[in-house]
Amino acid sequence: MKMLVNVILPIEPFNSLVRSGKASEILGRIIDDIKPEVIYFTEIEGNRGAVMIVEVPDASFIPAVAEPWFLNFEGACEFKPAMTPDDLMRADIAKLAAKWYDVHVL
Repeated sequence: MKMLVNVILPIEPFNSLVRSGKASEILGRIIDDIKPEVIYFTEIEGNRGAVMIVEVPDASFIPAVAEPWFLNFEGACEFKPAMTPDDLMRADIAKLAAKWYDVHVL
C-alpha cells in the first residue's frame, strides 16, 4: 500500500547536525534505506519537514520508515494511506453508495 508520510524535523537537533556537517549524510542514508517513490522537503508547522510517498507492504514496515527520523532527528511522522485513481475505481464507490443509500443522518 502506498502511504503519504509527513515528517516534521524539529529545529534542534537538526541545526546542530547541519553545523557539524552530519545532516546531509544522515538524510542520504535514510533516503537510500527507505527508497521513497518521491520525497519533497518543505516547511511543516514552522519546522523543516519532508513529504514522501513510500510503499508499505504491511504494517510491520512502518517502523522501518519512521525510526530513522525519530532516532536521528527527533522527528515526528504521520502516515496516511494514499490511493491511486485505479485504487479508487476498484473501491466501487457506486456499489457502496447503493448499499448505504437508505442510511440517513439525524
